[in-house]
Amino acid sequence: MECRKFEITLISAQDLENVRRLGKMKVYARVSIGSGNPEAEKWTPPDRHGESNPVWNFTMKYTICESMIQHYNTMLVIKLYCKRKLGDRYIGEMHAPMKQLFHDTKTAGGSSIMTFFVQKGCMNSQGLIRFCCRFGEKVMLDELLLAESLAAGMTLR
Repeated sequence: MECRKFEITLISAQDLENVRRLGKMKVYARVSIGSGNPEAEKWTPPDRHGESNPVWNFTMKYTICESMIQHYNTMLVIKLYCKRKLGDRYIGEMHAPMKQLFHDTKTAGGSSIMTFFVQKGCMNSQGLIRFCCRFGEKVMLDELLLAESLAAGMTLR
């Protein structure tokens, strides 16, 4: 099976809706690709200083099937939340087709910094999110597993 490495660095968000009445906003992001399976989500640590303008500079790495970038129905989803003791509060999210991201990064020379509106429901919410993404070269799954096992210090016998 043909796969690619996909790397996304969540840089920052700006002008987010303040969803706290008391206290500081501590914003984090949940990132998923494809089905939106909660077990496959990756999270940033919460930004404790920026409030409605959080900065993460946090990188997440994925291995994705080549078929995920061939059609517009596979989405990168970034959901933003405010961390609270009484339950986290939803701020908004952005969706982008993986095919579009692949095309944009390919034309930009391999990696691209992108900015998207944060949405809440069907309306644009207050704010923007900024991230950088990069796609690796195509590899066969067997080659990828071999490379990862060698990188982890395993020896083959």
